[in-house]
Amino acid sequence: MTKQNGLHFAGAADNQARGARATHIAEPNMPFVEFIILMALLMSLAALCTDSIMPAFSVIGAEFGHSSPQDLQKIITIFFAGLAIGQLIYGPLSDQIGRKKGMAIGLVIFIIGNVMSWFSTSFEMLLLGRFLQGFGVAGPRIVMIALIRDLYAGREMARIMSFVMGLFIFVPALAPISGQVIMAVSGWRSVFFTFILLATMGGIWLAIRQNETLHVSRRIKVTPRNLLNGSKVIFTTPSCVGYMVAAGFVQGPFMLYLSTAQDLFQTTYGLGTYFPFAFAGLAISVGFASFTNSRLVLKFGMRYLVRRALYAMITLAALAMLCSLPFGFVPELWMLFVFFCPMFFSVGLLFGNMNTLAMEEVGRVAGMASAWIGAISTLIAMTIATVMGQIYDGSILALLSSFLVGGSVTLLLTILTERWRERKDKAAAASA
Repeated sequence: MTKQNGLHFAGAADNQARGARATHIAEPNMPFVEFIILMALLMSLAALCTDSIMPAFSVIGAEFGHSSPQDLQKIITIFFAGLAIGQLIYGPLSDQIGRKKGMAIGLVIFIIGNVMSWFSTSFEMLLLGRFLQGFGVAGPRIVMIALIRDLYAGREMARIMSFVMGLFIFVPALAPISGQVIMAVSGWRSVFFTFILLATMGGIWLAIRQNETLHVSRRIKVTPRNLLNGSKVIFTTPSCVGYMVAAGFVQGPFMLYLSTAQDLFQTTYGLGTYFPFAFAGLAISVGFASFTNSRLVLKFGMRYLVRRALYAMITLAALAMLCSLPFGFVPELWMLFVFFCPMFFSVGLLFGNMNTLAMEEVGRVAGMASAWIGAISTLIAMTIATVMGQIYDGSILALLSSFLVGGSVTLLLTILTERWRERKDKAAAASA
């Protein structure tokens, strides 16, 4: 029996040596490809919930009498509010009851939220259902990261996350197209029935094929003392704190894009029913970056790729702002794609790597750590998206500003985080 920072563990001591390419605390029991597909399906539920409903915004607004872009943005932001709050619950809960049970509880709540939205009779009831969807889907989304951390660490975890994120992006890239088809055939409410089917399928697949990765001897009881001590581990670990906050500033501009894409492409650029194809084109850039990262990360490492991706994102946002100024920040559509595709590619390199860097040194409290990382980064992102969404005027000015400022803040945070980590390592070595 070992005791670390007030948390009690039995069995093998945590192997957290920095630079380790893989730490197998538990053994994978599924074929690699099947494992990646299952994890991507469970994670993509959150993105599907945001992307598939976008083509229905105008219909929903007309039906419930809330047609302003700011009102319709709430359909997205209220979902992320539930997601942020839910992540704080499921992480510690999964540390006590296991990963599979934590995911199962979330999937049940997610299905309840979809049923409520499906039969909503008012805009407020729809928003409540959306909140429950976010709160529920936080279970599989955040516990999945802890489950992967149970199996892998370091660059190998970054590689796994890259594959998962790649599929996670490619599937929702097609979501607006499928959502538009479903809406045309059976109405916008039927989209929620699709979510129920996918969640049920993923839950059954998980229950039958995936073994529990958190052994009983390594579970942490949810008590005030353990929550306090676990949080202390997290918030005194430089890499976790720094990359947790930095991830929020990366996600914020992308969340703003998700909440404004429908109005930007359908209203500003007048694409109408072609909006899902434009959305898919940009989303594929993020997914392609995630697959590319799975190879690059083993060669160059996470920190190198994060720094270079941030340089690229900041430069592209600044250039796009200068080039679109003569057009009143509504450039030709081809010009938007010229700048946004490589900028979104940079974002795709950041997502998996920053989450892995935040989790790298806190594997012994993986559930709680994934909860804090997910909740805080989502709350920061939601705040950025909400504030910038209020100044959105149909142009790309708010988007470019958020990418430029968010990227700059993230770069500064990563530099300060590495310096903080180095100072702490030197102090620990000196006292050893």
